Amino acid sequence: MVRGWHGWFGTFNGVVLITVIVLPLAVLVVWSLARRRRAAGATSAWRTSLADVGIVYGTVPWVWMIMLPGDQAGGVPGRVTVVPLRDLLTIFSDGGPLTATVQVVGNLLVFAALGFFAPLRFPALASVPRVLALAAGCSVLVETAQYVLRLDRVSSVDDVLLNAAGAGLAALASRRWWHDTCTSPAVNHRQS
Repeated sequence: MVRGWHGWFGTFNGVVLITVIVLPLAVLVVWSLARRRRAAGATSAWRTSLADVGIVYGTVPWVWMIMLPGDQAGGVPGRVTVVPLRDLLTIFSDGGPLTATVQVVGNLLVFAALGFFAPLRFPALASVPRVLALAAGCSVLVETAQYVLRLDRVSSVDDVLLNAAGAGLAALASRRWWHDTCTSPAVNHRQS
């Protein structure tokens, strides 16, 4: 059972529960934005509204979870691992298959919503290399914040690589929709 403010806002379980509870609100916001945009004459009102809400709803909870402080936050100096694949090898060798799976899949999902929806919303991001660069930049900011804020977490280049890879894979998954939008000659740019 989740109890108190810390239980809701300071634990993984609390963040997951809040994310699930807020889902109907996210759906309502998509509907409201699409309705307003359609009334204003936008041709892709639903797609744009879904992308706007999807980026926020699919990214904020993951970033929130990875910014939660560890048990010794503030009491231990930040740790940095800059050698690529070192942390991944350690997780696979020391953590066991379940821990490794949770760590890798979790890191792949951090910016997956951003990678999936950003090319749909912003035509300038409609390429996998651009999405990879955006996700890598965002991930570097998060890893830097973890280090500077002394959250008792390891700031790792492997996290940056996995976060960017997840966004890139998600961009490939949505490529059919943003590729059609970008190549269509009659794209209505009045989507805001």
